[in-house]
Amino acid sequence: MADLRQQALDYHEFPTPGKMAVCLTKPAQTSMDLALAYSPGVAEPVREIASNPADAYRYTAKGNTVAVISNGTAILGLGNLGPLASKPVMEGKALLFKHFANIDATDIQVKHRTTEEFINTVEAIADTFGGINLEDIKAPECFEIERELIERCSIPVFHDDQHGTAIVTAAGMINALEIQGKSIEKAVFVCMGAGAAAIACMTMLVKCGASRENVYMLDRKGVIHTRRDDLNEYKELFANNTDKRTLQDVIKGADVFLGLSGPDVLTAEDVLLMADNPVIFACSNPDPEIKPEVAHDARKDLIMGTGRSDYPNQVNNVLCFPFIFRGALDVRASRINDEMKIAAVHAIAELAKESVPDSVLAAYPNVTSLSFGPDYVLPKPMDPRLLPRIARAVAQAAIDSGVAAITTLPEDYLV
Repeated sequence: MADLRQQALDYHEFPTPGKMAVCLTKPAQTSMDLALAYSPGVAEPVREIASNPADAYRYTAKGNTVAVISNGTAILGLGNLGPLASKPVMEGKALLFKHFANIDATDIQVKHRTTEEFINTVEAIADTFGGINLEDIKAPECFEIERELIERCSIPVFHDDQHGTAIVTAAGMINALEIQGKSIEKAVFVCMGAGAAAIACMTMLVKCGASRENVYMLDRKGVIHTRRDDLNEYKELFANNTDKRTLQDVIKGADVFLGLSGPDVLTAEDVLLMADNPVIFACSNPDPEIKPEVAHDARKDLIMGTGRSDYPNQVNNVLCFPFIFRGALDVRASRINDEMKIAAVHAIAELAKESVPDSVLAAYPNVTSLSFGPDYVLPKPMDPRLLPRIARAVAQAAIDSGVAAITTLPEDYLV
């Protein structure tokens, strides 16, 4: 671990501090180049944009840019360490945008005293960009921040910790339940955790067919039920009318355990109480709610997923967010709506059922084969088909749902 720590620090420091830089897309070698790039030539696109703001997409980089914005109140699993400490994570997000979808992302860290200040700051700079990716903002403030910014901004606003996690989780869960011979409509879900990701995941699963009455969500005080008087409006959405109060009460006979909380909260004894052919997604990072070895020792009939890359079925947001933004930007969507998210869920789920190219296997030297089944319910992040499949599905959903300014996709789009 000490060696990994030093490797990570060296990676970020050398040969140049940080992970991103700016490059030119136009020549700047001659006096004429400079005259066109700045004065006097730059006045021409300025006039065009002043008379028609949509021309910013023609004459500037706006249409291929995303702002990755955080206040540092929920950095990975490290907690509230402040805006500046979140910068390496936001740069990392920008790196993923560029590598996987060729989107130019700018990381922005915001200091603020109130939620309204944060919202006002982001609203004030929003028109600079084609989209906004909110990141590492704690609950419940993150819900209000995203809701308000969606209403105030004319570009897509997407809180990845909520919806990216939810989309990938739903895609993997749909496939895992299918393999286990279970119906999402009838499955009983136990969700350990009631923060932004947990609420978004269960909301997405309900939109994909799960029954809200079959969802038992737990926070630090136990089962969220209708007789509690300490629930915020977001937890109240999953208050179950039940007499069950503990994890052991609700895990008995459950088909699914979804963990978005902390390490080692699910025991082997708990797993033994679950229904036949259970599904466990233990997504706490770096240490899951139950170690896969412990879970598999307890039950041979389960499908297990985690947030880690060193186990099968990694639930990884990178399967989603670069490609959702690619599709949204390419049709100039004004928002990322439920139709676009659900299109992404099904595109990811369907891709996992297809034969895996040799190029993907080559990227994972410790893996000899991959095929749809208990150890492969989600595609791998290095699968080059993710970009065209998800972006096209999202772009088409934006068009069909009426939030796209460009209403026809080229036949060769991302081919």
